[in-house]
Amino acid sequence: MHGEIKTPPFSSAARIEAGFLFRLLQMGEKLRMPHSRPMPSIGSNCHEIRINDERKIWRIIYRIDKDAIIILEVFNKKTQQTPKQVIDICKKRIKEYDNE
Repeated sequence: MHGEIKTPPFSSAARIEAGFLFRLLQMGEKLRMPHSRPMPSIGSNCHEIRINDERKIWRIIYRIDKDAIIILEVFNKKTQQTPKQVIDICKKRIKEYDNE
């Protein structure tokens, strides 16, 4: 999936928060609300990290595997519901990742 995800224009504080939350995940901690919530509509072990930036609300969709944390998508959340296009992209990337 190299090159699929582009680094979003996070503020410095948002970048630090995202890095801190992913470090916790790497250390085996399970994140819960308000930082993360499960996304079973995408797949098993899929979750969404919530990052509140200065003027935007970001979401990072990821999957926890036994040996990796796979970032599936990063997007600016504008509505309550996750857009169908984002869900479809994440499902496609999971399928591609699992087939490699």
